[in-house]
Amino acid sequence: MSESKNLLEVEDLKVHFPVLRGIVIKSEIGSIKAVDGVSFALERGKTLGLVGESGCGKSTTGLAVLRMLTLSGGRIRFEGNDITEADAEAMRPIRRRMQMVYQDPYGSLNPRMTVADIVGEPLVVHRIGTAAEQRDAVAELISLVGLKPDMATRYPHEFSGGQRQRIGIARALALRPSLIVCDEPVSALDVSIQAQVVNLFQELQDKLGLSYLFIAHDLAVVRHISERVAVMYLGRIVETAERTELYKRPLHPYTQALLAAVPIPSPAVEAGRAHAVVQGEVPSPMNPPRGCHFHPRCPQAVKTCSETPPKLRDAGNGHAVACHLYGG
Repeated sequence: MSESKNLLEVEDLKVHFPVLRGIVIKSEIGSIKAVDGVSFALERGKTLGLVGESGCGKSTTGLAVLRMLTLSGGRIRFEGNDITEADAEAMRPIRRRMQMVYQDPYGSLNPRMTVADIVGEPLVVHRIGTAAEQRDAVAELISLVGLKPDMATRYPHEFSGGQRQRIGIARALALRPSLIVCDEPVSALDVSIQAQVVNLFQELQDKLGLSYLFIAHDLAVVRHISERVAVMYLGRIVETAERTELYKRPLHPYTQALLAAVPIPSPAVEAGRAHAVVQGEVPSPMNPPRGCHFHPRCPQAVKTCSETPPKLRDAGNGHAVACHLYGG
């Protein structure tokens, strides 16, 4: 039996958080639909960029994929196995193969632990190797992410933001995972450091065969690192395509607006191009608009948009879009 080309398959994923009223006797008065029917696949050794505005459900999707949140619906297949219903005991060996790099490179590190202890903690928790083998593995991991061996005895506050993120990456690599969920991993870093960290991610992918779910709002970063891109709005994926195809031919009005907001490093070109400005704010996921969630802000909305949710449909060339303007 041949191995599936997809490392991760997510189908109709839903994460709804109940909204409760009352202090002693609590009653559910609604739910926050943070993720509401998301489907995508991630190929082995590839990167899928998940983009959208803050509050659209990107990070919740990442946590749900790792089974760090309770699912409200849908299915998750990882390395050919359905992990949707897996309990804590069943997930323990699986978690060795799926790790996360967090947005805040300082808040995600224990300030009372040295770098060696932070990077080696997963090995201790999962009881992998002897103490000597763990020390050797930590030294190898520290070197792998571009840090010097003598940094192992230092504490997180002694490092810059970029160095701290490298420590977080080393910790994520400790258990030799096949999947890493990168939750805005460079957004808290200086622009001058972002490229270095993104290049490190790519080098590690080439060397170790890693697959990334790369969550970000910076479309320039996503374009640099991802083979495919999925655009998310208010809990739903509205468009997905291969990187070049999406940036060359954005179909959904929301994707068009996101790309129009990315500055072009040429004053003449920037001054002459049209900008698709999106009016208003992202609606509340507790009370999302009927039909297409984007229709209250969409300059191209028609009557059907406010009545019927569009389905994600094939637009050719590996491109899919959820928009009534394209037969959705």
